[in-house]
Amino acid sequence: MTDAPVVTDRADAVVTITLDDPGHRNALTRTAKKALRDAVAAAAADTGVRAVVLTGTARAFCLGQDLGEHAAALADGAEAAFATVREHYSPVVRDLLTMPKPVIAAVGGTCVGAGLGLALACDHRVFADGVTLGAAFAGIGLTFDTGLSLTLPRAVGDARARELLLFNRTFTPEEAVAWGITGEVVAAEDVLPRAVEIARQLAAGPTVAFAQTKRLLAQAPGRTLDEVLDAEARAQAACGATADHTGAVQAFLSRAQPTFRGH
Repeated sequence: MTDAPVVTDRADAVVTITLDDPGHRNALTRTAKKALRDAVAAAAADTGVRAVVLTGTARAFCLGQDLGEHAAALADGAEAAFATVREHYSPVVRDLLTMPKPVIAAVGGTCVGAGLGLALACDHRVFADGVTLGAAFAGIGLTFDTGLSLTLPRAVGDARARELLLFNRTFTPEEAVAWGITGEVVAAEDVLPRAVEIARQLAAGPTVAFAQTKRLLAQAPGRTLDEVLDAEARAQAACGATADHTGAVQAFLSRAQPTFRGH
């Protein structure tokens, strides 16, 4: 534990970004939001990083916005208080969704509000059994941010997303997985080790192919069929030009296990 609200650790090609502000149960103060934004951007830009784990300490993944700080900001007017959405939340979610490498959320504690948005912006999740999940925005008279209008319906369907958001309903990890929020549920002490294990597995995979896969999935909803097919053809060609593809084909023909080096 350090005095910094966000801690970054690197082991080989895997970076772990940890929300570490137990005094606020990982609610996002302005300092934490800036540190998280910068840490995620740095991981996204580092070509030596091939997988990322996002997690939190203090029995909380993330409680979303720190409401004490938010109340003080409201005294200066709503416009000033909500500038943080564009300044902090949106860049973090954009980088999580689009960075050219897989991101695993290790959700070991309460995950609500913007915390849920952060978790759903990752590619896969590992949940601790018994944690509380929820949007929580309606409970304080707000609609949502952190990309939930995209990620939540995509994961659970439009009707259930409306139910969760309008009725401000919390839900369990078991429900989340059953509804289609990809992930697995493990004991609390196993959450981070399992997430790191998955990240290491993905970091040893075809990084360029993973990047193209994330890009295609992110862009497909706004495209026509012809645009989708063209984008797939171009992405396939880009992957085909990599040493990872050539080596994997040769390994297949030799009945050997391929080794992916990320290029």
